[in-house]
Amino acid sequence: MIVERQAVRAIVITPEKEILLLRIHPPEGGDSFWITPGGGLEPGESPEAGLRRELKEELGLERFTMGPLLWRRQHTFNWGDKRILQREQFHAVHLPRFQPRMSDAVESKTLDRFHWWPLAELKRTSERLTPLSLARIVDEYLAKGAPPILPEVEILVD
Repeated sequence: MIVERQAVRAIVITPEKEILLLRIHPPEGGDSFWITPGGGLEPGESPEAGLRRELKEELGLERFTMGPLLWRRQHTFNWGDKRILQREQFHAVHLPRFQPRMSDAVESKTLDRFHWWPLAELKRTSERLTPLSLARIVDEYLAKGAPPILPEVEILVD
């Protein structure tokens, strides 16, 4: 059985072109990878309300402006004993650099590290990132602004 859910994520960008990512460890083991902050929406929750809740839990962040929608993805993956089909939207959030602090005890079991990635470093890293094209998405956004027409939804099946 597949669990379907909607999710919202923030691509947090500083004026110095650093992007905040969190390192996550799958519960079933395997290689860790880096994700943007955010997560699944609660039933009836708007994307903005969900992003506010997620960024407070994951980063201790309470004041920010949700920026434009930059990317959409449908990702099907295994998480623990569940098969999940997650529809995600990625929004820009511009902030000065800050010290993130995790307040969600459940999340802290799989998310173990924060890192501010300079865009140049993100472009050349061999670390696993999600979305895979994150550096390109950020680079295009910073060069051209939000896309006037969103690209097709990226579909990824693990």
